[in-house]
Amino acid sequence: MNSPLVILLCVGLLYQTSSAVRMGKLAENKLCADAECSYALSMAMAIDTFTAPDCRFINIKKGQMIYVYSKLLPEEGAGVFWSGSVYSERYVDQMGIIGYFPATLVNETQRFTEDTVKTPTTEMDFLCV
Repeated sequence: MNSPLVILLCVGLLYQTSSAVRMGKLAENKLCADAECSYALSMAMAIDTFTAPDCRFINIKKGQMIYVYSKLLPEEGAGVFWSGSVYSERYVDQMGIIGYFPATLVNETQRFTEDTVKTPTTEMDFLCV
């Protein structure tokens, strides 16, 4: 009796996980505070507003504070992008969403570590779910 329900749930889970979109890599390497990029490198303040062009990026508003988790090492002729998450009581709906933004639109206000780890990027770094 329960097997149709289990099958339905499994199909639903497979459908959800298969809806991810592979996007192009923005860089081959990144700088992080640790090998997994799980700790913030720094805190930055947005000096201008940025509207995300696709799902790899986050929207930032002028004056917002952002935790910076990685800094992409740009290829020649490419833009400089960092990944981070918005931090603000006012923009609680955006907290916890990690994405890329142009490094030129923020000023680092506090560095949490001077030591960085150079890590290759993977397709997972640029996957849109």
